[in-house]
Parts: sequence; C-alpha cells; structure tokens
Amino acid sequence: MYEAFYHLREKPFTLLPDPGFLYLSTRHRMALTMLEYGLMNQAGFTVISGDIGAGKTTLIRHMLNNMDQEHTVGLISNTHRSFGELLQWVLLAFNLEHRNMDKVEMYQRFIEFIIDEYAHNRRTVLIIDEAQNMEAETLEELRMLSNINADKDQTLQVILVGQRELRETLRSPELVQFAQRISVDYHLEPLSENDTAGYIRHRLEVAGGSPGIFTTAACKAVYHFTGGVPRLINLLCDTALVYGYAEQKQRINARLVADVAREKQQGGIFPVIEAGELPGFEEPEEEIDATAPVESTVESGDGPASPDPVDTGRPLAAEQPQGTTAGNAIHAEPRLDVSSHHPIPLADKPNGHSDTSTGQALTGMNDPPSGEEPPKKKTAPGNLRRPGKLRALLVKTAGKLWF
Repeated sequence: MYEAFYHLREKPFTLLPDPGFLYLSTRHRMALTMLEYGLMNQAGFTVISGDIGAGKTTLIRHMLNNMDQEHTVGLISNTHRSFGELLQWVLLAFNLEHRNMDKVEMYQRFIEFIIDEYAHNRRTVLIIDEAQNMEAETLEELRMLSNINADKDQTLQVILVGQRELRETLRSPELVQFAQRISVDYHLEPLSENDTAGYIRHRLEVAGGSPGIFTTAACKAVYHFTGGVPRLINLLCDTALVYGYAEQKQRINARLVADVAREKQQGGIFPVIEAGELPGFEEPEEEIDATAPVESTVESGDGPASPDPVDTGRPLAAEQPQGTTAGNAIHAEPRLDVSSHHPIPLADKPNGHSDTSTGQALTGMNDPPSGEEPPKKKTAPGNLRRPGKLRALLVKTAGKLWF
C-alpha cells in the first residue's frame, strides 16, 4: 500500500519471523553466540528464553539457515497444553514414520535413527519452539530421551526456546535433574532505546528504503510506546507508515507515532504503556522550507523610522553606501542620517536636562512651515562617511542646535 510512496521494495515491518530482517542488537548477538557455543561444545540442553515478541523465533530461523551439514535438525514449533505423545512429535520433526506404532516401537525407531546419524558423523539436534507450553511430565520424558549417548559424544542435543514461563517451570522441584542437565541458558531482554532506533533503520534499509524515514524523535517515541519489544515495534511502525501515506508525509515524526499509539490503545488491544505526553519530545517536529524567505531584523530606508539611537560610547557605524541591501547590514550599528529629525545623543547634557527632555526639545525644531514640502535628504560627502569625521560633525551640529 505505502511501498511505492516510500520507495520500498517490500514491507519492512511484517510480523512474520523473517531471518532476512534480523537485526543483531547487543542482546540478540549474545543470544546467538550462546546458541552457537552450545552447538559447538555438544551441550545436552540449551535454553533460550525471552518475553513475547522478543525475536526468539527469528533468531532460531537465522541459526537454521546457517547450520552446516554436520547437523541433522528436527524442529517442533507448535507445542500446546494438549501436546499429546512426545515421541510422535519427535519422529514427525525428523520425517520418520510414526503411524500405527506403539510407544516402544516409536522409541526403538528413534534410537536407530540417532545411531545411524552418528555413524555418518552427523549430530542430531532437536529444537522445540514455544516450549513454555510443555508440562513438567513432558519435559521429564524429554530428559530421558537425552540419555542416549555414544562414549564421550552427545548424540542428541536439545534446544528449548520459550517465554519467561519456561524458566519458571524449569525451577520447579520435580525438574531438578532436568535443570542440572542445562549447559547453556540465556534470557533475551527487549531492545534498548539506541537499539530500537538501529532496528527501525536497519529494517527500512533492508527493504530498500531510506533509513531516515523515521526521524530520531519518532524512534524515541516508538521505544516509549513499545518498551523495545521487536514485535510491537513492527506493529506500531507499520501502522505509522500507513498513516503517513494517508497524510502524504515523507517522514514519520514523533507526533504521528503518538497519534497512532493512542488510537490503537483506544481499541483496548494494542499492549502499550499509557499513551501520555511524550517525555522530552512533546512538540511535533516542524518541516523547515529552505526556499522560504528569511525575514530580516533590519529595516530598509522605505520602512518606518527606526527607534532613537542610544549612545553606547562606541564609534558610530559609517553610513551605509548606496546600493547596499538591508540583508547585508544585519550586524551593523543602527544608521544615523544627519538630516533626520530624531534627537541626537549627547555625551554631556547642560542644565541637568534628561535624555527624555532633550529629545522633546530637539524633535521638530527644524520642521518646515505648514504647506511646504520637506527638504530632500542630502548625502554626506565621501570624506564624512568615516566614523571619526561623522562623529565630529554630529557633535558640532548638536552644540549649535542646543545653544
């Protein structure tokens, strides 16, 4: 829907566990390292746990795509409370015949398969995803299967992947023997704020788009509303792109992300934190038009008169040469025209007159009689355009006007 608008080859934030989009954050890299370590060192049991949507299945898919021919892998990915006979699922995972067999026959068939793989210098690896659904009795049966060893080699390696509840089950008293067989375990935490931004940009880039579609503040907002859970990040970012396409926004900002999160939370389904004000980035990011004219703070000669100049004790700036635009004089001192009717600042005022009274006394002294046109302004000679010459003339003229 929005792919063409954002120049994407495919949707970057799908909910499917696609290993092609795997972003190896610090924590995901550690989890992958622990998995590889367990395989290389023939660990009997490896346990990888994590919260819902943390990216465990994507990590397993990535590992499967990169395993060598030395391993024969069976995958069970649909465990549930009514799991049924474990051996049937194990034989099915390795494409072994299991129909019309009793439990003893299935056990014998699996033993023969493992021995045959070992004879061909291949190790058997059984991966069970969503293992938190397995009962303690089923896990204990799985431990009994792992007793099949050949001398010093582990003929069967088991990798359990599941949610936090899996760890709680393994801590139960009836699974003490099982827990002692676990050689490698790692709990995968959600992404940090920096990794969330890297995750979003990585997936946009893999999909063929610009990594800057989501602004920095938008990435922070995504982390704020999702807590760094990859699945929630995908869901929120995908919807934000739909909203951005509908509003024809080339970039997704923090305010748009907040609006999407609030609207999804109103339905009571999207599990985000309270959608309050965005901490540290409440204001929407404004788009700056580089072609828009910049307003100058210096008034041109055709505009209203500038306020009365104030004597700062510094030499006055030279009169602006003709042809100079107001934009070039942004940092110059206010210009003082010798023919203007503004009061002239004096260093010392006689008779104790204040600056205000001086201005009232001098203003309008040279006004032309009623009905006559005001005299045209005269440009000071070139030798008076230097600050020293001009200041001397001003002080001399002021003295004559005062007395």
